[in-house]
Amino acid sequence: MVKKVAILTAGGFAPCLSSAIGGLIEKYTEVAPEVEIIAYRHGYQGLLQGDFLEVTDVVRKNASLLHKFGGSPVGNSRVKLTNVKDLVKRGLVQEGDNPLKVAADRLIADGVDVLHTIGGDDTNTTAADLAAFLAEHDYPLTVVGLPKTIDNDVIPIRQSLGAWTAAEQGSIFAQNVVAEHNSGSRMLIIHEVMGRHCGWLTAATAAEYRKWLDTQEWLPEIGLSREAWDVHAVYVPEGEIDIAAEAERLNKVMDEVGNVTIFLSEGAGLDSIVADMEAAGDKVPRDPFGHVKLDKVNPGAWFADKFAHRLNAEKVMVQKSGYFSRSAAANDADLKLIKECTDYAVDCALRGEPGVIGHDEENGDKLSAIAFERIAGGKAFDITTDWFVAMLADIDQPQPKAATAH
Repeated sequence: MVKKVAILTAGGFAPCLSSAIGGLIEKYTEVAPEVEIIAYRHGYQGLLQGDFLEVTDVVRKNASLLHKFGGSPVGNSRVKLTNVKDLVKRGLVQEGDNPLKVAADRLIADGVDVLHTIGGDDTNTTAADLAAFLAEHDYPLTVVGLPKTIDNDVIPIRQSLGAWTAAEQGSIFAQNVVAEHNSGSRMLIIHEVMGRHCGWLTAATAAEYRKWLDTQEWLPEIGLSREAWDVHAVYVPEGEIDIAAEAERLNKVMDEVGNVTIFLSEGAGLDSIVADMEAAGDKVPRDPFGHVKLDKVNPGAWFADKFAHRLNAEKVMVQKSGYFSRSAAANDADLKLIKECTDYAVDCALRGEPGVIGHDEENGDKLSAIAFERIAGGKAFDITTDWFVAMLADIDQPQPKAATAH
């Protein structure tokens, strides 16, 4: 019998965390109001430290407010429970401790029967490690995860919570940034979009932006032209980028239109960037999960440097929409998906069924509690998807060849 549940959010933000917490609280209050709820602060960090907030009657009564906000009210952090060296360095465990045991013992000490993790592939693979440890050592706990990532790259989940909103918000960001195209002659704008290994968000953001273009009226006689406001290139990690050929194509755009706008996935060309850094003897910065710290590497600036002189650009602007997009409140489409998943997560928790909740692409898109061992990150965006191929054709960008996997 479930008497107490705990919730945590972890990893980077996405436009679903606050709403997912609200959804879980609302569903438990509706179907099992006797169940106590706590929320660990700053994800696995709070779990290790026993730092949590209690979900009081006031919070239950007003949980709907959480659907109106982005971010996470209880806080996030990047903590990998199997990276002992990093956890010791950060003072989250003592030398000689097994962090998985520390986390498991803390859950038992706090009287938790069910742990809800809300995060991306790193969060849920960490949850998988914890769930496996709990099962192996006969801890009476159920772990039920929810898939959060604006990259939409969790295998085998069809649609991650928050990704639709992030694409929509990236379009809003771009509407103002691309307005800068006449702030100088021969302007090069690079809109860098989050997406380490998966180009879905970049492609979807470009598609949303171009839908907005379709709703506008234009006045080319005074210089207000769709051609100038359009996207002229979309680069994703899954496609090879022939910089010389693209520079030749885009130089013609620059000559004819007067400016060039590129939507760039931050993971596009990452291998080349890392190779350049290593060849120069520079240390490649990485996070506790071993990922390259893209904000330190700055892919947008690298591409700007590669293209600027080839296009004879007189002014260059690189703008990143990631933090703007990922901290937004969920839109209507995501709110509907979040409710569907949080309702199902509570049902699974109450019957003791562990897993990550999502529509299983390998099982007819059925909403399921997907076994943790089946969860993985880095799901590639299919660059042969009809809408993406059509968009590239519409902007006269050649269909790229598949890039070598990272």
